[in-house]
Amino acid sequence: MINLGESLSLTPLEFCPSLSSCSNSSQHRTDERKKSNKMPSAVSLQEFVSTIGPLIDLEKEAEISASISSGSSRSLDSARKRGSTILNLKCVDVQTGLMGKALLEFQSTKGDVLPPHKFGTHDVVVLKPSKAELGSPPLGQGVVYRLKDSSITVAFDDIPEEGLNNPLRLEKVANEVTYRRMKDTLINLSKGVHKGPAADLVPVLFGEKPPAMSKKDASFSAFNSNLDHSQKDAISKALSSKNVFLLHGPPGTGKTTTVVEIILQEVKRGSKILACAASNIAVDNIVERLVPYRVKLVRLGHPARLLPQVLDSALDAQVLRGDNSALANDVRKEIKALNGKLLKAKDKNAKRDIRKELRALSKEEQKRQQLAVADVIKNAHVVLTTLTGALSQKLDNTSFDLVIIDEAAQALEIACWIALLKGSRCILAGDHLQLPPTIQSVEAENKGLGRTLFERLADLYGDEITSMLTVQYRMHELIMDWSSKELYNSKIKAHPSVAAHMLYDLDNAKRTSATEPTLLLIDIAGCDMEEKKDEEDSTLNEGEAEVAISHVKRLIESGVRGTDIGIITPYAAQVVLLKMLKSKEDKLRDIEISTVDGFQGREKEAIIISMVRSNSKKEVGFLSDCRRMNVAVTRARRQCSLVCDSETVSSDQFLKRLVEYFEEHEVVVGSARLPFFVPFFDTGASVYYDITYRLLDLYPCYANGYGIIAFAHNNNAQQRCSSFHDCFVLKCGIE
Repeated sequence: MINLGESLSLTPLEFCPSLSSCSNSSQHRTDERKKSNKMPSAVSLQEFVSTIGPLIDLEKEAEISASISSGSSRSLDSARKRGSTILNLKCVDVQTGLMGKALLEFQSTKGDVLPPHKFGTHDVVVLKPSKAELGSPPLGQGVVYRLKDSSITVAFDDIPEEGLNNPLRLEKVANEVTYRRMKDTLINLSKGVHKGPAADLVPVLFGEKPPAMSKKDASFSAFNSNLDHSQKDAISKALSSKNVFLLHGPPGTGKTTTVVEIILQEVKRGSKILACAASNIAVDNIVERLVPYRVKLVRLGHPARLLPQVLDSALDAQVLRGDNSALANDVRKEIKALNGKLLKAKDKNAKRDIRKELRALSKEEQKRQQLAVADVIKNAHVVLTTLTGALSQKLDNTSFDLVIIDEAAQALEIACWIALLKGSRCILAGDHLQLPPTIQSVEAENKGLGRTLFERLADLYGDEITSMLTVQYRMHELIMDWSSKELYNSKIKAHPSVAAHMLYDLDNAKRTSATEPTLLLIDIAGCDMEEKKDEEDSTLNEGEAEVAISHVKRLIESGVRGTDIGIITPYAAQVVLLKMLKSKEDKLRDIEISTVDGFQGREKEAIIISMVRSNSKKEVGFLSDCRRMNVAVTRARRQCSLVCDSETVSSDQFLKRLVEYFEEHEVVVGSARLPFFVPFFDTGASVYYDITYRLLDLYPCYANGYGIIAFAHNNNAQQRCSSFHDCFVLKCGIE
């Protein structure tokens, strides 16, 4: 129930309070982004090693303490509340494939939306009976392959032999391999890199030697004929760099397109390239873009962590197609035949001879497999993997002419060094004004772990080694302008193909008051829709969730496809609440709901942002992080809707400028902008219609009733209110 409290006491034709007038002060504010506790740009190698080592330990401890296996939280209930386990699951599907892996799909035994959790794709998990004791052996260990609102699919090496017919639980476990690899890399750095491929690169990245560029920019013949001027300039400068180059790619500017062109140009020059990113999805995006050009490439990584469309490029798949692998298969057949003989043999000497031959064949098989792997990597012009995957034994003794790191502004610096130590040149691509690395330890973040190499080098060398892409291909110019002015010194321009595109231009979409706005502010200030806390202390706002879903319904009724709509909210509890509301109506099944982090690198035609915070203390929490809001707004291509309590969020100056920008440029709906509330009880629709049409006579700007909120007392009233086109209807029982 939405408790509207005092709002229901308003008379049908009472004016609502208004906020202060719009301001044009949405300018770039660098000081709001800077943090005093960050590591300085000019840091020596020794300072870096001595500072980062303890911070890695803090982060590892934070992840382990958040997992169910830690001694401080050995309780299923506390693990459930923290989202590190999902209880009461049933196995609903088992498939084989994915290079021999078994895919098991799990749903809640209740058939509902999965409860709040912190599982993500590619997380390592263990499967146990739901009521098994803590510390009991698992039925199996796997990797999260796919996540949906109501199901989770996990890839196992083998199908668990028993227990699948009983209630189950999944536990998220800390991935200690990542931390071990970061510490190993830190040890290698601490020894001093005087030899090896990165010997000349390391001093430049720590400010001991200046970066070098060719005296004139490199000329090139582009593989992609659609590159814009800023992309061409950046590629030319990258090809001219002798040790380090930063590609700054604001939202929608074609950063990956530019990275792919750089790779193709470098391959043409004869370079051997290691291309990495912080996430598997970013690596796979590069693979997908390169495949049409028939580049010799190989993708390293666990098959469950790869997109299905890139599996043919995976190391495992290429090894299976190699000559040495075929020979290894022949050896395996011999081993199988000898094992059969061993079982039948009775003579001790015969058994001894067979075992000796088996040992020799096993060594031969292992050697053939190693040769097969080495052949694939040796013949590849481009090797692609995640940053931590770059420390795979498969790449031992392999060096590269160039290391390219995409998403560099989302990666810990020490993770970047895993790859950087394998090359003599590097190109880092990213945007330090979007989401930073995810860090669990507040102490580690405050002491500098979150300071990325991309950001440090940008501050250290600036334009000398940096090119920013300035033409964006995603957003209507009104959506883009806020981000451009606020964060990019007004340097970003919209390509003509997107500058004026509208939501109603989509196939089957109709031009209605729901699809006409490019920017839409739905202001819930004064509606008694205050935030709440769930049992995990995450924040939610029931009234705001209802309003967001109402707008989604209006878009779908106007012909916008559900797959083109996304709802972004910063809080996990609000995500769960919105998904529960979504699950009640089949027409909403295709809309996507996620946190800001879940939408990084993504886009939708229409984005609704539910900001959640509404409180008398005017507290906004981490909404004030300009990078987070930059990502949220710039996911939208044709329409961005902001659902918020303007009085609360405007207590922060950055968010105040955002609200003022929306006020200045497009439609505003809500208690602070509406002339009237219309309480409607189930006493007959004629009174409601009469009031509504009289309001529209007085205020023609609210055509079709858009901007009029009706408070319906019960289901009957809600249904009748909804029959009036384009009117928000909120059900509010009186208790």
